[in-house]
Amino acid sequence: MDPRETICRSRDLLANPWSAFAVFGLPIIAIIIAGNSSLSNGWRTAVWTVALSVMVTACIANARRCGRVHCYLTGPFFLVMAGIALLYGLGFVPLGRRGWNLIGLIVLVGGIGLCCLPEMFLGKYRKGQADQNHR
Repeated sequence: MDPRETICRSRDLLANPWSAFAVFGLPIIAIIIAGNSSLSNGWRTAVWTVALSVMVTACIANARRCGRVHCYLTGPFFLVMAGIALLYGLGFVPLGRRGWNLIGLIVLVGGIGLCCLPEMFLGKYRKGQADQNHR
């Protein structure tokens, strides 16, 4: 393994299963539970917005910490989706009766696509990130 990749991996939140579960698994579980329960629209809005915001924060932090390629894309994507969830929940974005399902589907497909595809073509870590973070 390239020494730079070793440094990046040591700083990667996703390399540790516990931190990955805390910042991505728990928010995903919260979204699933809130989406499949009889919570009021206000509570669902709050849970989805906060859960997506936690994921945004983790992605941005991880991009800065280790240069994980997909985090540069998933951070802004989850930020947009958190905004859409908030605006839909507050009634500003008309997505119809199944708006939560639509948001959930976009988060699922977009999240998986943005996590997998960029790293297939560009590698796991941004080149030079280890050097910048190690100074």
